[in-house]
Amino acid sequence: MSSCRVRIVNGELRPIPFSKTAFHKEFPMQFGLMTIALLAGLALTVQVGLNGIVRSTLGGAGMAALANNIIGTTALIAFVLATRATIPPRETWISQPAWVWTGGLLGAFFVAAGALVGPKIGAASWLAITVFGQLVASLIVGQFGWLGFPVQPISVARIVGAALLLGGVLLIAR
Repeated sequence: MSSCRVRIVNGELRPIPFSKTAFHKEFPMQFGLMTIALLAGLALTVQVGLNGIVRSTLGGAGMAALANNIIGTTALIAFVLATRATIPPRETWISQPAWVWTGGLLGAFFVAAGALVGPKIGAASWLAITVFGQLVASLIVGQFGWLGFPVQPISVARIVGAALLLGGVLLIAR
């Protein structure tokens, strides 16, 4: 047994032991998932820039968001058809509370805000600020295990990490 991570216990850094076997079994999947997350982040920067161009072309952030969502919906319909995904019955859809479906509204808001604000403050500032906002929201959601996420209590290390990210945001957005 050896250690690669630490935690703070009574103000001291203590190693967290791990099994090398478990690490080697989990790492390839974790690496793959992290790679997908990295690619999504890279794509987000490009998306904000493209939506800014579409905003200028179509005359507004609302039109850019609408175009983005029409194209995205078309791509998702093609994906569902290509993968032959089973469409759940009507009862499944209506069994969910109404607030569950607000994710689409939040996505539309994000796209419209990016199309409006991104070109004005720059790609790095836009993404740094939005990533910090996502981090703050994720800390709160994780603390309580809301929205189906596992409970991940806010810790001193997480607060320090958020503070460091805020410092990065301030350096980038100045």
